[in-house]
Amino acid sequence: MTERIDLIPIFIMGKRYDVPPSLTIMKAMEWAGYTLIRGVGCRGGFCGACATVYRIKDDPKLYFGLACQTVVKPEMYLGQIPFFPAKRASYDITQVKPEAATLFKLYPELLRCLGCGACTKACPQELNVKGYMAAAMRGDIALVANLSFDCILCGLCAARCPAEEPQYNVAILSRRLYGRYMAPRSEHLRQRVDEIETGNYTAEITALKALDRNGLVERYKARDIEP
Repeated sequence: MTERIDLIPIFIMGKRYDVPPSLTIMKAMEWAGYTLIRGVGCRGGFCGACATVYRIKDDPKLYFGLACQTVVKPEMYLGQIPFFPAKRASYDITQVKPEAATLFKLYPELLRCLGCGACTKACPQELNVKGYMAAAMRGDIALVANLSFDCILCGLCAARCPAEEPQYNVAILSRRLYGRYMAPRSEHLRQRVDEIETGNYTAEITALKALDRNGLVERYKARDIEP
């Protein structure tokens, strides 16, 4: 005998659908018949493409989450934000300096930060967005890079900001500056690149490129794995 599943009501774009309570928002939308083309990416919580805003009936609070990670709740009213039109500055990373003046020139709205914390509350990764924006205003690029390391650029922080700051774009700029100018260089990586460029692995790479899918799978399974 098949076990009965009690469905729960959710609302997608204002229309009611009854779905299993164990589904994520993304799977519930597909259950309801939606074919997701935009607002869907890795499905693993890493790409930030499925940012979603929702409310619960009789609850005045506005909630945020990733559709691929957030489980549906009864009387959930959904609205997806697959892209938020926040400011994104154009720059050549080789022509800018890792200093506060770069942040302020490219994102002057950074200095409008109210310290309200709405960005932190909106973050589905639970990052200290308010903290790294404070670090940006001090010009501490290394700290911004560290605190924002797990940012997936979903844009929900910018969607909630009363000062209309693009926090996630400030974060990616800081990480790029840190990576190019401030992070310790990897000597091991440099040596390996040199070995590749001098042809040490040409024969092996050529052999791998000649394998079909099954051959690649077998080579992958037979690789040495560190304990």
